[in-house]
Amino acid sequence: MSDFFLIMKQELAVTAIIFFLLIVKIAGKSKNVEWLPWIQLLLLLNFIGGFFFIQSGTLFADMYHTNGLLAFQKNILSLGVYLISLLCSDWLKKSEHLPEFFLLMCSSLLGMFFLISSGNLLMFYLSLELASIPVAAMANFDLHKKSTSEGALKLILISAFASAVLLFGISLIYGATGTISFASLSQVVTDSPLQMLAFVFFFTAFTFKLSVVPFHLWTADVYEGAPIATTSYLSVISKGAVAFIFITVLYKVFAPLEAVWYWMLVVLSVLTMLIGNLFALRQQNIKRFLAFSSIAQVGFILVAITGTGVDSMASVTYFILIYVFSNLAAFGVAAIISEKTGKENIDEYKGLYKTNPFLSWMLAIALFSLAGIPPTAGFFGKLFLLTAGSVKGNFWLILIAGLNMVISLFYYLKIVRAVFMDKNENPVEKVLVNGYAKMGLVICAAGIILAGLIGPLYDYIRELITYFFN
Repeated sequence: MSDFFLIMKQELAVTAIIFFLLIVKIAGKSKNVEWLPWIQLLLLLNFIGGFFFIQSGTLFADMYHTNGLLAFQKNILSLGVYLISLLCSDWLKKSEHLPEFFLLMCSSLLGMFFLISSGNLLMFYLSLELASIPVAAMANFDLHKKSTSEGALKLILISAFASAVLLFGISLIYGATGTISFASLSQVVTDSPLQMLAFVFFFTAFTFKLSVVPFHLWTADVYEGAPIATTSYLSVISKGAVAFIFITVLYKVFAPLEAVWYWMLVVLSVLTMLIGNLFALRQQNIKRFLAFSSIAQVGFILVAITGTGVDSMASVTYFILIYVFSNLAAFGVAAIISEKTGKENIDEYKGLYKTNPFLSWMLAIALFSLAGIPPTAGFFGKLFLLTAGSVKGNFWLILIAGLNMVISLFYYLKIVRAVFMDKNENPVEKVLVNGYAKMGLVICAAGIILAGLIGPLYDYIRELITYFFN
C-alpha cells in the first residue's frame, strides 16, 4: 500500500485538491479574494511535492507506470498551472465561479498526469478524454461573451472529431494486433496495410491536439474567444502533455514504423513552421498572434522528434519547460492589460513602455525567448531542438527551420518595437499589477534567464531520459 501511494502521489495530490475545491464550492460562503491564496498555496505545494519521494513502478496490470522522467514532466505541468493561477489572478478574483474553474483545470491536469503515465491504449484514451472535456467548459467560462461560446463550440466539435478518429485508430490497432498494451505493441507492430491505416488515424488525432498544420484551423478562434487563463492552459499545459506522450509513443511503441512517421513528421514540421509564421505576421489581436506563434513553435518540436530517441526527447522536454516560462509570461502580460483596460489589439500596445515599463520589459523578455534570441533560454531550447533534428543528416530541414526562425524574428520584434519605440497619442494607461501577477511574471522572467544559463539542468533531463530508454 505504501508503494501505491508513492507511485501515484502526484495524481493523489491533485485529487485531494479537487476534493478540497468541491468542499469550497459546497460551503460557498467565502469570497474569491479569500479562497484564491489558499488555492494558489495548494498548487504550489503540489508542484514542490512532486520533487520528493519519487518512485518508479507500475500499477493496474501495467496500465499505469511512472519513473523519474515522467514525474519531472508532470512537475513541469504543475508549475504551469501554478503560474496561471498567479498571472490571471485579476480575472480569477472577478469570476463568479472561481472554485469551478480550478476544479475543471485540476481535473484536466489529473487527466494529463494519467495520460503521461499510460501503459496501454485504453488508459491512454480515457486519460485523454479526462484531460480534454474540462477544457471545453473552461473555454466557455465567460458566459456573457458571444465569442467565448463560439470558440468553446469549435473546441468541442474539433475535440469530439479528434477523439472519434483516435478511437477508430485504436480499434483498428487492436483488431490488427490483438493487444492494447504499449509494451506488447512495440513487439508486434508491422507495416501491414491495416496497421499502417490504424497508425495514420492514431497519428492524426495527435496532430489535432497539437494544432499541427493542416489540423490547426480551430486554434486561433478558440484562443481569441476563450478567457486568457484558458488560452494559457491550452497553449502550454495541454500541448506540453500531448507532446510528452506523443514522442514517447512514437519511440517506445511505434518504433518499427519509424521509416513511415519520420517522413510524415518532416513534411508536417515544414508546413507547420511556415504557415504558423506567415499567419502570425498578419495578426492584430494579441491572442490570435500568440496562437499562430504557438503553432510555429510546435513545428520546431516536430523537427526535434525526427531525430533519435534520447537527444530528441531531452531537447523536447527542455524546450517545453522553457516554453512554459516564455509563453505564460507573454500571456500573463496580455491578461493583465486585457483585464484592466479591455485592450487586446497589438496596435494598442504602442508606447506601452512610457506608462508601464515593468510590463513592457516582461513582455520583451518573453518575446525574445520565443524568438530564440540569446542569452534567453529560448535560444538554447531551439538550439537543442535543431541539433537533435540534425542527427540523421537532414540539414535541408534544419536550414528551413533556421529560415523560419528569421521570419519569426520579424513579428516578435515588431511587437517589441511597438512597445518601446512607436509613438501613441493614447497609450495604455498606467496599470496596477497586483502582487500575485507580479510574482508570476518575475518567476517567468527568472526562469527564462536562468534555465538557459544553468547547464546541469539539461544534463539532468538527459540523464532521466537515458534511464527511461534503458
